[in-house]
Amino acid sequence: MVTTSASSTGSSADPRGEAARGALVVSLDFELYWGLRDKQPLEACNASLLGARQAIPRVLELFTRYDVHATWATVGFLFCAGREELHAAVPAQWPDYSDDRLSPYRMLHNLGSSEEEDPYHFAPSLISKITSTPGQELGCHTLSHYYCLEPGQNREAFAADIAASQRLAKDRGVALRSLVLPRNQIEPGYLDLLPGLGIIAYRGTAAGWMYKAASCPGDTLLARGARLLDAYTNISGYQGLFREALPRNAPVNIPASMFLRPYSPRLAWLDGLRLRRITKSMTHAAHHGLAYHLWWHPHNMGLHVEESLAFIESILEHYALLREQHGMASVGMAELADSVLKNSRT
Repeated sequence: MVTTSASSTGSSADPRGEAARGALVVSLDFELYWGLRDKQPLEACNASLLGARQAIPRVLELFTRYDVHATWATVGFLFCAGREELHAAVPAQWPDYSDDRLSPYRMLHNLGSSEEEDPYHFAPSLISKITSTPGQELGCHTLSHYYCLEPGQNREAFAADIAASQRLAKDRGVALRSLVLPRNQIEPGYLDLLPGLGIIAYRGTAAGWMYKAASCPGDTLLARGARLLDAYTNISGYQGLFREALPRNAPVNIPASMFLRPYSPRLAWLDGLRLRRITKSMTHAAHHGLAYHLWWHPHNMGLHVEESLAFIESILEHYALLREQHGMASVGMAELADSVLKNSRT
């Protein structure tokens, strides 16, 4: 396991050795409207997107306070300062989805000229805050919120998309090493492309039939209901990751453990169960030397920022306790992949 430096709230090195330590892995799908545009009109979600922009700096403050490393999987278009830079970044080959609604390329002419004018599609100021915060990794969420399991796209378009995202990141001095695929649509036939595109880690799906990767029509009501239930009570297991079971070659699959569901006033009376579901799984990981991978979208916090931040801080307080008592570490996706790959060579 990767060893992180101790902070004022941290603990010294675990005498049991690095391999025996549990770890908390956090990844965030940073996408703003690129991740919602095929699901709902902008006017239906603009408040949550603007709220996310307010929440992100405060999440970074929490991560700093608790010495938490995180991977911010970022849609490449968000790097752009405005419409002109985005148009120049568009790759020659696009995904030709059978469902036209899935393609963002058909609406690029509607974008604003700058982040100030269009805070829903551009976010270089927020990306700068992320990269300037210690312990934060900027990852890839594809250039265009690319859907790998939808009819009409192919390997070549996927490779062009990731390469274009890497170019935008490189212009800002960043190399993207971790990948989170939109809607968790993992196409196994594309994974061999990733090392050549600079990617050493990707987030796989959690264990259980309800988490199986599927196209949008294939994500059934039954599966969604089972995932909702699993967020409050343990029906899929603790979802801890055995490091020994992770692939020893790039790209390393670092599966999700749990999606941090948005705060809901209607379900707030169940939040004790939701918190207990996560913290018990974290404790199980700490006791058994496993990794626990929690993820969410920043816009999930946008409508109820204070409640969401308070819930996240409760999780981080529990992490701090596990770090003190059991030597639990905090690592980003690429950090964990580096450790796995290093151990495979020794």
